[in-house]
Amino acid sequence: MDILITGILLGGTYALIAMGLNLQYGVARIMNLANGEILVAGGYFAFIAYTSTQLSPILTIFLVAPLAFALNWLIYRVMLQPLVNRAKNRGQLETDSILATFGLSFIGVGLMLSFFGGDYFSYSFMAVPVELLGSTYGANRVLSFVMAVLMCGALYVWLNWSRAGLSIRAIATAPASARLVGIDVKHLSALAFALGGAVTAVGGALISTYLTLDASTGVVFTLKALIIVIMGGVGDVRGTIVAALLLGILETVVASLLDPGLTLAAAYVMFLGILLFRPQGLFGKKPT
Repeated sequence: MDILITGILLGGTYALIAMGLNLQYGVARIMNLANGEILVAGGYFAFIAYTSTQLSPILTIFLVAPLAFALNWLIYRVMLQPLVNRAKNRGQLETDSILATFGLSFIGVGLMLSFFGGDYFSYSFMAVPVELLGSTYGANRVLSFVMAVLMCGALYVWLNWSRAGLSIRAIATAPASARLVGIDVKHLSALAFALGGAVTAVGGALISTYLTLDASTGVVFTLKALIIVIMGGVGDVRGTIVAALLLGILETVVASLLDPGLTLAAAYVMFLGILLFRPQGLFGKKPT
């Protein structure tokens, strides 16, 4: 039970990491390799706010979210929209966006190193034990999991029951057909990309309460997010949640019963298995 609960809490962390990339890649079709840098930037913001003004990270997310939304909207309009306009098909767009955001990730790392230096940063927030089913866990990790559940639930409801959310799902499924029924694909793609960036930055602010970060750790989070998004099914919120939980439980089981050094290998074995036997992901649909 202890392993299961620890794995679920870790899965909540992974869901926070991957949810934003799922929106960006699933809808806007932008494979954002700078996703991890946005997450670390959100963590930096929370760290500075807490250490300088004692502002709670829970309140900080209400500042991080609009700032990250505006920044990602600007990135999409200035840097990525021209790539979308010139792309003749989705394959070309994905290739171009990978190259562009790969460069953007280096810019992000360079800016953070310039402003904050290369030291690791962490702070103590709600670092007190909480008892769950006879075992103790960090209150900050439990809080992060609860926030992940609320965010994922809100996104799922919005995507499935709001007009804008349904339009975004239509774009993710068939962008050419979406244009035929009057959906503004350009505007909603920018909205999805900006919203994905905001979710990622909020995830970074929450994760910074219990993880030690530095300017160069973003690539690790990007790789984890990419694995989860592809495993769950591109563009499907349910798949991202389930894949994150499975990955969290798998890594906890391997670390507890075998060897902590094998967790990354186990994650990639599961990833390769899904690619081989269900390449569209757990909740993805087979191409017709």
